[in-house]
Amino acid sequence: MENKKLHILVVDDDDRIRDLLKDYLSKNNYIISTAENAQEAKRKLELIKFDILILDVMMPGQNGFEFTKEIKKKLNIPIILLTAKGEVENRIKGLEIGADDYIGKPFEPKELLLRVKNIIKNKNRLDESLQHSVGQAIINLNKMTVKLNQKVRKINNSEKKVLIEMLSKPGKTFSREEIGKISGINQERSIDVMITRLRQKLEANTKNPKYLQTIRGKGYVLWLE
Repeated sequence: MENKKLHILVVDDDDRIRDLLKDYLSKNNYIISTAENAQEAKRKLELIKFDILILDVMMPGQNGFEFTKEIKKKLNIPIILLTAKGEVENRIKGLEIGADDYIGKPFEPKELLLRVKNIIKNKNRLDESLQHSVGQAIINLNKMTVKLNQKVRKINNSEKKVLIEMLSKPGKTFSREEIGKISGINQERSIDVMITRLRQKLEANTKNPKYLQTIRGKGYVLWLE
């Protein structure tokens, strides 16, 4: 997600808020579309895949709560609700029906931006409770094991940290410096040794690695099928 601009849909019947958020979020490198009510938003959601929905609760026609409940049944899209300041019960209701966050009006655009970034961070976070496949290798991050060809091998904490980052960003080339910061290992030689050990646990053929590859002069990359 960090390699492309995220597309946000702002839904609010207040022209000033729509224009304010479109201007502010656009300047912060997001693509912004707007809608003045739920019906217009639905039409746009049918045509465009949005990354985040910012939605006013008090709108004429279908309100924000009803809209959130309907959308969450169809789409897995993060929703931030704009609520009247001090309406605690409404905020709780919003979270109960599936909203991911809320912010009370009036609000500072910078605070909303931080909430957007936090949702993106959480969305990108790898679920460590799930098993992950790299080719024929099955990685269990909770148990810190890799199973390949019926053989189960342990990974250490440094290897786990590197795997989490690489699994979160398949196809991204990580420099030795980046891997050092992630793993807490300083010496380049030690980083190379760790990658070699990981490769032995992940690859059926370590002499011709298919998934954990070296990019000469740049670092290492993990490819997923």
